[in-house]
Amino acid sequence: MLFCWLLYKQKHVLYIAGTIIFGIASYFYVQTVTPIQANEIQVKEITWTDIYRINGQYMRGFAISEDGEKWYVQLKISTESQKNMLMQTSVAGMVFQVDAKEVEKRPASHAYAFDMDSYIKSNGAVGQMAVETYQIIEKNKSFLTYMAEKRFAMKWHIQTTFPSSLQAEAEALLIGSREQMPSDMQHAYQTLGITHLFAISGLHVALLALLVYESMIRIGIRRETANLLLIIALPLYAFIAGGAPSVWRSVSVTEIVLLSLLFKKKLAIDDAFSLSVIGFVLLTPWVIFQIGFQLSYLAALSLIYSTVLLKNSTSYVMQSFVITALCQLIVYPILLYQFYEISISSFLANLVFVPLFSFIILPINLFFLLLTYISTTLSDFLFQLYEPIRNLLGDFIMYLGSLPFQMWNPMKPSLLLVFTAYVTVIFFFISIERKKRLIVCSLLLLSPIGIMHITPYLDSSTKITFLNVGQGDCIVIEMPYRKEVIMIDTGGLLRFEQEAWKVTNEVYEVGRQIVVPFLKGKGITKIDTLVITHADADHMEGAEEILGEVPVGEIHITPGSTNKEGMQDLLKEVREQQIPMVEKGAGLEIDSNYFQFHYIYPIDSMYEGNNDSLVLSMQNRYFHGLFMGDLEKEGELDLVNRYRGALKNITLLKMGHHGSKTSSEQSFLTLTNPDVAIITAGFGNRFGHPHPDVVERLETLQIPFLQTGRDGAIEVEITKKGEILVTNFK
Repeated sequence: MLFCWLLYKQKHVLYIAGTIIFGIASYFYVQTVTPIQANEIQVKEITWTDIYRINGQYMRGFAISEDGEKWYVQLKISTESQKNMLMQTSVAGMVFQVDAKEVEKRPASHAYAFDMDSYIKSNGAVGQMAVETYQIIEKNKSFLTYMAEKRFAMKWHIQTTFPSSLQAEAEALLIGSREQMPSDMQHAYQTLGITHLFAISGLHVALLALLVYESMIRIGIRRETANLLLIIALPLYAFIAGGAPSVWRSVSVTEIVLLSLLFKKKLAIDDAFSLSVIGFVLLTPWVIFQIGFQLSYLAALSLIYSTVLLKNSTSYVMQSFVITALCQLIVYPILLYQFYEISISSFLANLVFVPLFSFIILPINLFFLLLTYISTTLSDFLFQLYEPIRNLLGDFIMYLGSLPFQMWNPMKPSLLLVFTAYVTVIFFFISIERKKRLIVCSLLLLSPIGIMHITPYLDSSTKITFLNVGQGDCIVIEMPYRKEVIMIDTGGLLRFEQEAWKVTNEVYEVGRQIVVPFLKGKGITKIDTLVITHADADHMEGAEEILGEVPVGEIHITPGSTNKEGMQDLLKEVREQQIPMVEKGAGLEIDSNYFQFHYIYPIDSMYEGNNDSLVLSMQNRYFHGLFMGDLEKEGELDLVNRYRGALKNITLLKMGHHGSKTSSEQSFLTLTNPDVAIITAGFGNRFGHPHPDVVERLETLQIPFLQTGRDGAIEVEITKKGEILVTNFK
């Protein structure tokens, strides 16, 4: 295609030949350096890079093996003193002698979960390893190690001289580290669409470069010398700032332009931009899979080729709005594909917060950083004046982030829809610039947006998804045309006491980190009925986090379970949101236009644990499903006695208590004889679920079964014609 285009443009034959040869050579170069998943781990030594994090008992990050391959390493720290030593120094360049093991590949939680393999691949690594036995040998000395030490020293300086409430912001703005930023703060910034303010971007680098350049000119340094010093200083700053794609993009483009001025060969900004892309991809081919790379270069591309639009914007406010609109339009398909939602309020929020952070908060942080090196007494005094004001602004941002209806969450678009969206965006930009066919192109621009929004409501099938939430239950039932959504349990973790130094900085939350991404990927914006089968943590702990993200119409609980300790946080959230909470039991139902939902257990109102789980029957003329909660043998036998006719030869059985030895009794399985059974049990769980005896019973009765911990998320689709399709997302 390129060859034909160049011929059409009547380019010189040498130009055409050179371009094609360069393209082919680049392809084979990329193929040569492309990481390939290693079959077997034979690593004995690793050298840590500067991309790592120590959290709880583990240090995770990227390291280079003795044969030069990059690996993602999960190292279990042996002692508290060892952890303190590692946290107080830069680990980059340290050589560890290790006994490495391959990390067993776990099935995906669902189709929209974090993809560890893609993350590893995007960083150019060949795989991941686990290390429990290690010995520190030495520390290599190199330029990269030296720069990592300087970055670590600056980070340590910030943590020891800045007030605790200002440290996370200073680390993000000055050295590009967001490790210390609390999750609630990150969520507020995401809701407002201003997370990029804490990523060191082109504007960030440009402001610092301009500040340094003008300072050098003011003290009498010649312009040529100032340019040369900037050429040397900018790459050093990129290393200090963490080397994110957005940093290297802005630094590399600036470097190329400055070099062209130095050699008196003026280079167009779009050529400098193109050279930056080519160089970046040649050096680190897998960077194209990094979201930061995609968003950074796309946003810059939109601004470079929109100078006509920017020149036509006379006022500062209008120009700021145009810049925001351009960047939002060019990245919105990628944002939806990667994160399944975009901020509607970002247009207004960016008008206020971009100049505030760029021209006030960033310079203030830079000033305080310099001041803490000069006089901590003076900096402490000024911090006392600044900190309350900045905390008020933080509280205001948190309040704005808590306001409802700020996120548009249609669904995860297909790649074809992403491509279509980009075609319409480009045509829209061209029509705006040429001032032609504005109405037609505006309608084209809105067409993929409309398709994304209405697609979930066009599906006539019913879908039941058993999420892989580890050792717990979470089931999402979507009715035809998304008329109703019912969730049975929310997943959660059974937490055990451990030493303080082993505790992670932020608690892992199944609801927020597994269930909510699934709901967003599906475009589910409301749960009509949430069923909490019983009060065990692995069935309900995630409820509070889900309620904080997705509106819930009504909650059903088993009788007598509200006085259990694990329910207290949920009850507090329910009261704050004023959500109806109803006790349900045998004989009661869920209103639905598509299926008959009947609770068939428990019989009494005294809560005593697993055998008082809510058991839900879902039935129409094509399908009969049974969701057992954690019901065990005694409850199953009671069901056999009470509902012998009604439970015969069902379609789907969600087995009780994760397939434990105390559940799935022979007579119950014989009676129900499901077409397929689902076991919700975590990968390699400590309880040994499903128990071998249960598996043997299923195999003897020839009942097909799937397990979430082994097979990943499981989706049962009931078509409009009554066909039953079972798929899993491993």
